[in-house]
Amino acid sequence: MQLPTVLAAAEGPPAFLAEIVALMLAAAVIGYLSTRIRIVPIVGFLLAGVAIGPHALGLVRSQEAVDVAAEVGVILLLFTIGIEFSLSRLAAMWRLIVIGGGLQVALTVGVATAALALFGVSWQVGVFTGFLVSLSSTAIVLRLLASRGETQTETGRTALAYLIFQDLAIVVMVLLVPMLGGSGGSALDVAVALGTAVGIVAVVLAVARWVMPRLLEVVARACSPEVFLLTVIAICFGTAYLTSLFGVSVSLGAFLAGMVVSESRHSEHALGEILPLQILFSATFFVSVGMLLDLGFLVANLPLVLAAVGGVLLVKSVATAVSAAVLRVRPAVVAGLSLLIVQVGEFSFVLERVGREYGLSPAGLGEDGVQAFIAATVLLMVATPWLGTAGRGLGGAIERRGRRAGAPTEDTASSAAGGGARGHVIISGYGAATRSLASNLATARVPLVIVTLNPDGAAEAEADGHEVLRGDSTRQHILERAGLAEARMVVIPEDDPENAQRIASVVRTVAPAATIVVRLDEPADLDLLAAAGADRLVDATRAGHTALTQAVLTGLAGPQRGPTRVDVHSIVTWRPDPDTPCPHIGTIVPVLPSAPGCQECLLEGTTWVHLRVCLSCGHVGCCDSSPQRHASRHFQDTDHPIAASVEPDEEWAWCYLDETLLNQAEVRSARS
Repeated sequence: MQLPTVLAAAEGPPAFLAEIVALMLAAAVIGYLSTRIRIVPIVGFLLAGVAIGPHALGLVRSQEAVDVAAEVGVILLLFTIGIEFSLSRLAAMWRLIVIGGGLQVALTVGVATAALALFGVSWQVGVFTGFLVSLSSTAIVLRLLASRGETQTETGRTALAYLIFQDLAIVVMVLLVPMLGGSGGSALDVAVALGTAVGIVAVVLAVARWVMPRLLEVVARACSPEVFLLTVIAICFGTAYLTSLFGVSVSLGAFLAGMVVSESRHSEHALGEILPLQILFSATFFVSVGMLLDLGFLVANLPLVLAAVGGVLLVKSVATAVSAAVLRVRPAVVAGLSLLIVQVGEFSFVLERVGREYGLSPAGLGEDGVQAFIAATVLLMVATPWLGTAGRGLGGAIERRGRRAGAPTEDTASSAAGGGARGHVIISGYGAATRSLASNLATARVPLVIVTLNPDGAAEAEADGHEVLRGDSTRQHILERAGLAEARMVVIPEDDPENAQRIASVVRTVAPAATIVVRLDEPADLDLLAAAGADRLVDATRAGHTALTQAVLTGLAGPQRGPTRVDVHSIVTWRPDPDTPCPHIGTIVPVLPSAPGCQECLLEGTTWVHLRVCLSCGHVGCCDSSPQRHASRHFQDTDHPIAASVEPDEEWAWCYLDETLLNQAEVRSARS
């Protein structure tokens, strides 16, 4: 270690570290509490910002550092949203973007200007205020839609179209502000800037169509998660930076970068890699917005702030409703849309600072107008989840009242469109171990999805006619895209036991009812696998080539009644009742049954009455009602004290040392 580093460490932590810790801790704690009381986490992050900001507890004062992290959060959020929208989907929305979004902005600016003119405000200040009010929060609206799974609904698509136009309109607004302030700019400058922005967008979309899929395919073949993630990050920030050089907002540039990646077959892989970063930095963005609120000003000027909130709600909801009605959008969608995008957006803060340089302030009220604008904006952002819910409820009421019998609603139509597989099998990877399994499942008409990072394996699986999702199976997002919540079983053939445990843990968290089958090429720690949630283990060191297929088909068949046979691939996890008096329960470990029946009886060619499995080693032996009593003999030979019944509907175990009957707290059956 170099001497300066040692000295710096001896002097104590960096000054900014305490503020970062305060920010993250407040966001985590208040976000958790908001989730527990069923409030959208976005609201919790905003409230966390209010609490730790310079106008409240003052735990974070370095606003510049927070602003940088918040800007990164907006870029990553818009990038992930862009990945979910293909070029064809965007092209189908052009009327909503150009006509709907354009009309909504124009009406908002016009109504705001006319309303302020009634109070003697000049038209220049009125137009500037209308600019501020017309912009909605792309980050909050799209985050809210994504959290509710409504991005692809009619309301979600219409909201996205309006937000895209608003981001394009920022280019023109920034150029018009100097003109409104009485200095610089011309109509020609505005036309040139707008034409440049449209040209940049066209170039980016062309790259998305013809260049990016090939580039990501080459990077994916390197099979390096680090290189792939760095490439995706470079595409995201590089595109946002290049577009910003030509006057296009970084948010729109990030969205376009996401659409660039969406044209690749590896888009889901990219989304899964970048999602953790997006969650971290977008939370910082919402916290930074909350930090702007001055509670003292809010309390002292509550009537002014509430008037501003009411004015924005009225002007913007009416303008949005009229613009959507002109496009003949269904009334139910109009109601939901009008309240969903009624808040003021984060880029209005940027525009307000530009206006301040030219002597412009919201409603011409000077510093009071600025503070009232900030307070109203933060309050509307906090209220957005409830406003969105109210709009959805109002839309549902309109739908129920006006629809004809049997006409599909937005919810039913969207669910029908995105139904996906039900009761399917998810297979992690596609190689020698799973190729035969996938073929047998397809022959048996069992639906399946292959999840793999290997480009060659993915191509081979597609050539074999299987549904393929390119991505990392350890990522929750990827497994959710594969339909994990509705899957009957997840098959994990892995060379690395630790990787298998990670995948099993994610599966068990999201889909508690799904059966997890693990295949390993080396001996594994059953304790760790069982703790991760694995139900069945195929040990390649002691199983034949067809063992994986047999284990999967046995698991899909479910429990069978009749003569007891043991599934040799099922992990027996027998947990005793915590109140049991037996001192030997510490010997109980997860085990794999040694044979499908009493292994001595099978060798001797004799039969048994009931079966018991040793909870120390997995030996399967017959009970004392059987002629040979092999379970008791196993205890006499090994001193393994406890054996459990594997008979249908029997959930007890017997301690030979204490001659005690044990009940269990949790059952994970070993029967096939």
